[in-house]
Amino acid sequence: MNEVEVAVVGAGQAGLSAAYFLARDGLRPGTDFVVLDHSPAPGGAWQFRWPSLTYGKAHRVHDLPGLPLEDGDPGRPSAEVVGAYFARYEETFGLRVRRPVDVTAVREGEGGRLRVESDAGVWATRALLNATGTWDRPFLPYYPGQETFQGRQLHTAGYRGAAGFAGQRVVVVGGGTSAVQLLIELAEVARTTWVTRRPPVFQDRPFSEDWGRSAVAQVDRRVREGLPPQSVVSVTGLAATEAVREAQARGILRRQPMFERITPHGVAWADGREVEADVILWATGFRAALDHLAPLRLREPGGGVRMDGTRVVRDPRIHLLGYGPSASTIGANRAGRTAVRDVRRLLAGVRDAPPPEPVAVAAQAG
Repeated sequence: MNEVEVAVVGAGQAGLSAAYFLARDGLRPGTDFVVLDHSPAPGGAWQFRWPSLTYGKAHRVHDLPGLPLEDGDPGRPSAEVVGAYFARYEETFGLRVRRPVDVTAVREGEGGRLRVESDAGVWATRALLNATGTWDRPFLPYYPGQETFQGRQLHTAGYRGAAGFAGQRVVVVGGGTSAVQLLIELAEVARTTWVTRRPPVFQDRPFSEDWGRSAVAQVDRRVREGLPPQSVVSVTGLAATEAVREAQARGILRRQPMFERITPHGVAWADGREVEADVILWATGFRAALDHLAPLRLREPGGGVRMDGTRVVRDPRIHLLGYGPSASTIGANRAGRTAVRDVRRLLAGVRDAPPPEPVAVAAQAG
């Protein structure tokens, strides 16, 4: 049993930001706090992005606190650029991230501590900063006939590039940024059909502070009510970039409503229309990877975790970073800072810590 003041689970943008602020506040990495990461290397979820998603195509990765990301080559895969940046960050600040470590469960421990169980040992901690993101929980909806499809089905989490789809008929399902990126890429080698539940909304305006505040207020309202957080795109819409406008002009982004069922050879609508397909590519997003917290029974009847900023209402020892309004590269940094401030008050025995301030939403690729 290893005793620490704080355990950070996850070493993506939010986890590293939290670790930085813990160290800046005087807690010693590896002694007073520990950072546990299940990934094989630095880079968070970015290290698993498809190789053709170059740094220039990805939404801007916000700088981590204390060390800017400078001179990122727009032609290099974002996985390489961000992976190298995160590795440099961990080394610069001596964060001593332990990996690969799979946290299997967090339970109530002894003496008011939480028991963090993993394949690398057990930690007893007074506070938990959970930054496990969503990449490990790709969401695949079910439609009638799905099991009969004779082609290939995959989620964007398993996409590795357009080359494997050359000459094929691909149905892309989903209305987010990843769906648009993949449609543009696949259209060069395959015949694509785009299907979404709701008509996509393209925003031909620059991101502003007022827009960000409005978006975060909507996301924040849901998590304060204990409902599952909305996707960022459902609040902000899709950015009408130059590449998007070119794709629209070429007819690549002609959206079809959601099909009713899947057939052995494609998809079909209620009006009898059918489209044949060799591949169904599910760009249907991800869900928060919180299964290891199940023993603590944090979920509300509405299906989400009720939050006050980053703090879990049911258990103030626990903060969820990268969940709800902090699920962005900008929001992750601010969430790390405010969560650490709250945790320091908790460790000092101060009750009724003020809630963390809202953070701005900025969508990231995927």
